[in-house]
Amino acid sequence: MAAKALRQRSSRRGSRQQDTNSVNVSTEARTPKEDKCDEDTKVTETQRQESVSRGGQVWAPEGSTAFKCLLSARFCAALLSNISDCDETFNYWEPMHFLLYGTGMQTWEYSPVYAIRSYAYLWLHALPAYLHAHVLQTNKVLVFYFVRCVLAFSCCVCELYFYKAVCKKFGLHVGRLMLAFLVLSTGMFCSSAAFLPSSFCMYTTLVAMTGWFQDSTPLAIFGVAAGVIVGWPFSALIGIPVAFDLLVLKRQWKGFIMWSAVALLLLLVPLVAVDSFFYGKVVVAPLNILLYNVFTPHGPDLYGTEPWHFYFVNGILNFNLVFALALLSLPLTALMETLLHRFNVQNLGRPYWLTLSPMYLWMLVFFTRPHKEERFLFPIYPLICLSGAVALSSLQAIMHLWTCTQSFTASPKIPLSTQSLKADQSMCVWAKSGTASPAASCCHTTGSCISSSQSLRGSFLSRTPLLLCPHRSSPII
Repeated sequence: MAAKALRQRSSRRGSRQQDTNSVNVSTEARTPKEDKCDEDTKVTETQRQESVSRGGQVWAPEGSTAFKCLLSARFCAALLSNISDCDETFNYWEPMHFLLYGTGMQTWEYSPVYAIRSYAYLWLHALPAYLHAHVLQTNKVLVFYFVRCVLAFSCCVCELYFYKAVCKKFGLHVGRLMLAFLVLSTGMFCSSAAFLPSSFCMYTTLVAMTGWFQDSTPLAIFGVAAGVIVGWPFSALIGIPVAFDLLVLKRQWKGFIMWSAVALLLLLVPLVAVDSFFYGKVVVAPLNILLYNVFTPHGPDLYGTEPWHFYFVNGILNFNLVFALALLSLPLTALMETLLHRFNVQNLGRPYWLTLSPMYLWMLVFFTRPHKEERFLFPIYPLICLSGAVALSSLQAIMHLWTCTQSFTASPKIPLSTQSLKADQSMCVWAKSGTASPAASCCHTTGSCISSSQSLRGSFLSRTPLLLCPHRSSPII
């Protein structure tokens, strides 16, 4: 019996070993297929997660896409827009014709008695025109359109970097709205390819604001200095908030003085040399235009005086509702800030009123002057688009906060976790990065993320991560 039991145990062990070997062989035989299935499963899961992540992001055009949109609009302006200001014809195209071909009529602004226009500014445009006219031997019509296309391309490049800076500083949603306003507005269409110092100051405003938003002190100072010295001296108004930020808030006295001196040396000295050569005496054109417009008895009010509502009508024509939103951007952001303080959320970064102040400061000065012309607002046209985008974004934030608060108070019996989950998912409509989950860093349209650990009113808001800071950094495109 014992021998029989031993033989049965041995046979069982043998069968088990055989089963194990067969299983191993079967496993080894199926390994490539299973591995492939596992890889496919992982790829599918990764794609699903990436899809969810992309679905939770705020979309904004990439830099190349934005450049194509802007370039198309600007070239259309260069080829199709008319000359809307007589000053452009007689004070800039006419004297540049004299520089290129030796003939042309002179206006009183170019008389050595007044000398309030700069030949250096003319030569910035005359040099490429001279190469096109005399090297390629083209006719004057082609030279005219070539200069306008150069202006349009320059404006497009400045707008592109301004768009990237806005996306980084204000968030992708604000950048996307502003890009749409820049491309589609009538005001930008008229001003982008105009041969005027005010259009040149618009370019330098874009450069200066880009440097300011990206905390690049040299770029911000050079942008302001180029507009003041080469373009139009009144564009110094744009630089006042920048100087306040650098000198009062950041205490960067050394860097500010050093880069201002470098800008004066590189820009003012060549300008004085060129103008003095053409006028036959020492001339500082930016100083002359300030003296003439500010310190003469008649000032600039001999011509072009308009009623107080001129700029309001003109702004609505050029920007439609965007202009109205831009005027309301400061009150709307102030209201949003008040709501944040009610929820004990602190706004981080540069104050919103300082960022929006260049546009308001410009309006405060020029809206109150009797002499009003459309081109006087060209330097702040990009800022109108930015302020309109910020205002619309703030309005959306206010409405969303109010809706979420009303939803919470209207359904107190819903479990807290369910309310928080719904709030998180709704907040992630504006998410800038990550997936649309309760743990994601959800962002509002105007800035960066606030941790969900912030103490907000009620347990609902305390567990809802909000993006409520319009001036924090966000991923650049």
